[in-house]
Amino acid sequence: MTKSVFISILEKDEAKGKGLFQTVTRYGLAVNGHFWSDNLEKMEWAGPIAEVEKPDVGVWLIKGSKASFDNPDIRFGMGLLAAGIQARRGYGFPILCICDDGVLDVASLPTMLRNAEVVDEAKLGAKLAAKANMPIKKVVPEYRFDLYPLPSLGLWLEIGPAPGHVWKGALLGVCGGEIEAHGAGPAGMLPEKCVLNYPMQGLKMELGGKEFIGWAVKNEISEKDSYFVKVSGTPENILFGEFSEGDDAELFSLSLK
Repeated sequence: MTKSVFISILEKDEAKGKGLFQTVTRYGLAVNGHFWSDNLEKMEWAGPIAEVEKPDVGVWLIKGSKASFDNPDIRFGMGLLAAGIQARRGYGFPILCICDDGVLDVASLPTMLRNAEVVDEAKLGAKLAAKANMPIKKVVPEYRFDLYPLPSLGLWLEIGPAPGHVWKGALLGVCGGEIEAHGAGPAGMLPEKCVLNYPMQGLKMELGGKEFIGWAVKNEISEKDSYFVKVSGTPENILFGEFSEGDDAELFSLSLK
């Protein structure tokens, strides 16, 4: 099976796209891609998920100017797209970035992109060929995180414990944006109906000087179950994990911008 590379170009520049596609194909790799759209209302950032989850795709390559990498709307979409890809291909799926000007520090990107590697375009071909043909590195996180971008139903986030663990309840809070609905049910699908045990709303939390407003339930969540939360707006950060009325629960924080 010929490995392929999926390319996201953050500015609509036909010449830039053509040159990059030619570079990739010279190394015997198939190539597909798109010009980025920051239309958050229609969730157009989610379009590539179906393409990148195909098993022949070995690398996601992002190319753009420093200004585009710094754009909050683009960052929000890139972070969520990365989360969707990682939920399907694994957290070790290779992501490469090319910054056309300036210095890109991946530590400043949304959490889901902080394992990306910044590459020099002059040395891109050999790097892509190596990454695309290597087995995906197995990275086992301490939680499950997925999303459902549905323009007609909104953006739903799915969280749950890692395999082998059970939560006695679940909580998700947002910094910026709002929570509109929640549910619990089998992992991997939005529940049509569910029973919520002691549902809670408007929980106030603080982490790193940021205030989060959370919703929670006391449903037991195993590796086969998930907690689903509908969010609106563009949250800057989310905080989630097992709900506990004490201080012993471990919560996880993700930056989305």
